[in-house]
Amino acid sequence: MKENKKTYWKGLEELTNDESFVRNAEREFPEGPSNLDGSSRRDFLKVMGFSLAAASLAACEAPVRKAIPYVNKPVDINPSIPNYYASTFASGGDYASIVVKTREGRPIKIDGNELSPITKGGTNAIVEASVLSLYDKQRLSDPYINGEKSEWAALDAEVKSKLASAGSVKVITNTIISPSTEKALAEFSAAFGGAEVITYDPVSSYGITKAAEMTYGSAILPTYDFSKATVIVSFGADFLGTWISPIEFAKQYVQGRKITKEKPVMSRHFQFESNLSLTGANADYRTPIKPSQSGLAILALYNAVAKQAGATTVSAPAVEVEYLEKAAKELWANRGKSIVVSGSNDPNVQVVINAINDLLENNGVTVDFSRPSHFRKGDDAKMNQFVTDLKGGRVGAVVFFNCNPVYDYVKGAEIAESISKAKVSIATNGTMDETASLVQYVAPDHHYLESWNDFNPRKGEYSLSQPTISPLFNTRQAQESFLVWAGISTNYYDYLQENWRSSLMGTQSEISNFQEFWDRSLFNGVYSTPSTSSAISGNADVAVAASAVAKSYKADNAGVELAVYTKVGIGNGSHSNNPWLQEMSDPISKATWDNYLTVSQKWANEHGLKMVEGATRKAKITVGDKSLIVPVLVQPGQAQGTVGLALGYGRSKAGRVANGLGVNAYDLLDSSKGFVNFDVTEGVSVELLTDTYKIAQTQTHHTYMGREFVIQEATLADYKQDASAGRYKPQIYKEGEFVKPSKISLWKGHQYSQHHWGLAIDMNSCIGCGACTVACQVENNVSVVGKQEVLNRREMAWIRIDRYYSSPEGASSNKELEQAADNPEVTFQPMMCQHCNNAPCETVCPVAATTHSSEGLNQMTYNRCIGTRYCANNCPYKVRRFNWFKYHDNKDFAAVNVAQNDDLGKMVLNPDVTVRARGVIEKCSMCVQRIQSGKLTAKKEGRKVQDGDINTACATACPTDAIVFGDMNDPNSKITQMLKIQEDTISAVKEVNEERAYHVLEEINVSPNVWYFTKIRNKDKSEA
Repeated sequence: MKENKKTYWKGLEELTNDESFVRNAEREFPEGPSNLDGSSRRDFLKVMGFSLAAASLAACEAPVRKAIPYVNKPVDINPSIPNYYASTFASGGDYASIVVKTREGRPIKIDGNELSPITKGGTNAIVEASVLSLYDKQRLSDPYINGEKSEWAALDAEVKSKLASAGSVKVITNTIISPSTEKALAEFSAAFGGAEVITYDPVSSYGITKAAEMTYGSAILPTYDFSKATVIVSFGADFLGTWISPIEFAKQYVQGRKITKEKPVMSRHFQFESNLSLTGANADYRTPIKPSQSGLAILALYNAVAKQAGATTVSAPAVEVEYLEKAAKELWANRGKSIVVSGSNDPNVQVVINAINDLLENNGVTVDFSRPSHFRKGDDAKMNQFVTDLKGGRVGAVVFFNCNPVYDYVKGAEIAESISKAKVSIATNGTMDETASLVQYVAPDHHYLESWNDFNPRKGEYSLSQPTISPLFNTRQAQESFLVWAGISTNYYDYLQENWRSSLMGTQSEISNFQEFWDRSLFNGVYSTPSTSSAISGNADVAVAASAVAKSYKADNAGVELAVYTKVGIGNGSHSNNPWLQEMSDPISKATWDNYLTVSQKWANEHGLKMVEGATRKAKITVGDKSLIVPVLVQPGQAQGTVGLALGYGRSKAGRVANGLGVNAYDLLDSSKGFVNFDVTEGVSVELLTDTYKIAQTQTHHTYMGREFVIQEATLADYKQDASAGRYKPQIYKEGEFVKPSKISLWKGHQYSQHHWGLAIDMNSCIGCGACTVACQVENNVSVVGKQEVLNRREMAWIRIDRYYSSPEGASSNKELEQAADNPEVTFQPMMCQHCNNAPCETVCPVAATTHSSEGLNQMTYNRCIGTRYCANNCPYKVRRFNWFKYHDNKDFAAVNVAQNDDLGKMVLNPDVTVRARGVIEKCSMCVQRIQSGKLTAKKEGRKVQDGDINTACATACPTDAIVFGDMNDPNSKITQMLKIQEDTISAVKEVNEERAYHVLEEINVSPNVWYFTKIRNKDKSEA
């Protein structure tokens, strides 16, 4: 095995041995006194989080709860038995087919719908967290007229009367992918003299749809299929994190990244980008470039491919971009099974991208315009014209349909100033947000979990949503409001069903009984009609588009450039009031509760920026005549000469969680070129201020104290030669020979006669998206603690995603080792309780609160725990969490821990998992409540538990199937087959024969029940 000489580090403070990092790393509990010498037992208990009074009263802490029995029990509700409903999450153009779990009529958990041909059972953090917004007390509970609560009858009467005489009526909306909603809007439009529906998206893809119109004659978004691509080239498109349909793309992408000894084949991924994105972190070859270079790099790629194809090249300024020539050669060698994408919103850039894919014969294979997606329909040109008309007083009435352009559109300030010029202004928004607070009439919509609707995310693909709970407030579905105002008395459910009957009956031969078809579609949640892929011909003038690109982009721009992006957890900001998302660590920066200006290490060194006691400094960023003051974060991988800033923050009327967090980056965007430009290449200046600021980052809160080989990796070339390449195989000298650590033990071992639960985690499949972390929080009632407690290193997450950077091999000196790579490689590693068979936590607990189960689980008995935290100190993986405070029913955490601090929020809690009291250790239970439920179901059905009956929340949520849960005693289980487990018939000891599988810290022989598979990179051997 080739020795791995890379240096791995989680953050700059760890690499450089920053004083505050070293101090905290040396102390297990940094908030306590540094020296306990001479302390009394009382002092010791105090440090451990307990007073004597708290210890003596612990048994009396639980409050008295009164239960009210059903008098007439609903037919479909049985106490303690969950119900599941297929539904759909759709927010603007964001989409996922889901299954909603309800308990006693309350939606409490969202999983992916495996029947969906698009998302295929995957979710992401935003989808997982969306159930909490149902129970948001700041949702509007009634309609409003001029800022005062009103009645629906009064609002309807006034709205219909005023719309009839308003003149020009505009409906402003984000992307709609619901056919029945579009039909309802058409009815509304016809009733009021042809009201115009104008679509915009906060994160626009107008450049792609406009380029499709210029190239192929239709303003459509193609369907992308990364699973069919052996070579992937992306220019700033974060398709695994936030670009267009990341759940769908992640499912596709990972099909080309999963490898086995029998099939050692991987796709190769090139990424050219300014900010280090989730997609860039997973690339085999990543090149940091400035936004001004991106368009020119695309022209250079076009010319390189055109030369190979014998096509005419275009005139373009020379630009040097590392790995671009290599990407071009590999694309040509893999034409028909490659893909090139760009995150640019410039239509001319996207015309060139279309031309490249045409030359590579990807059209109709990996890029399919014949089966368009409907995720992004925003028209920047029409939205710009609307703002102009509104300012000029030429809009008689405006209806904002579940959108918030005052906050999330580039000209939001102009809209805010001009809304009063319209005779009538209406919003259907569910909260009194930045836009709804300025209109005359607010007709609040239901939450999506209270609604009926349909969706057509892609040609030929349909899904349905259904109410999983009766409306909590006096709201009304927005589609029904449009029908009422149009004079149509049909309720929306009947309208929806009739639309399906009329549009599908007669066109689909298999539908003979509509009610049967409807029930089946509702039960499955999805329905597909036959459709085929084919290449379509284009006629765009590539030379004209290339000329426009050459004029807009510069290879030698000396000024600072701003690349605005969206975070995986916060997105465009519409979900920013959700505390689960705010406390989720960003996959790259590991920061919570903030946005910040990302800068390169070179910029930081040139400006003397250094972290002092965990505090950074603020900077003033100015674009034209607009300025924002924002904290600075040094981000390895940031392109030189660029800074990055995330959208989704700076809300003023989002709610008690999000108000005042961060700054609004939409204010710095520009649409003067006819499209919203998310790359600002001119007129940008950054001034470092003296003010200091602490960003709550979690990256180095949990360390392994210098232990190596936590990350094990190899190149594909090495793996093909040796399936165990990259593996570290520790050995211990015993009686004249070297043996595995497992051969020497003080433990007798465990015999698992029934089940032996375990996890297998493929680090080739894990993209670090964090969906598992939020899913675990929802499933297990994990507390939100807020920014200050995160700064105090007290976050409660049961599963974390460790993000490691690696410096190049062969550093020649200690000084060089302490210099972070400007463009480091990145590895993600999910880390939870390892459920060790030789668990060091179990041996040190003085009250046996942590014990080992007969099925391989490390258990916690909360009522027995007295909070000594010996177990946390003895855990080598640092995966145990201590409840420093009573986070539930506590006014000090009411603003952040919404799910446990108000009566409505508590409806989201999982009744199968206790809400932990103050002063106890908690950690991953491998979703023991799900295990017990699955076993009980099998028992009632008189059968054994089958593989797939039980799954953990993290594994269920994972869009890439990186986490596999199962019974290692079951020879037919997926985990057994992945690990290639064989049992020695003599010793009854299981042997894992999968060469890539390893235990983290295998050398200490704690024998975890969680296995990791080595990270394999598809890089040339000489470049690894």
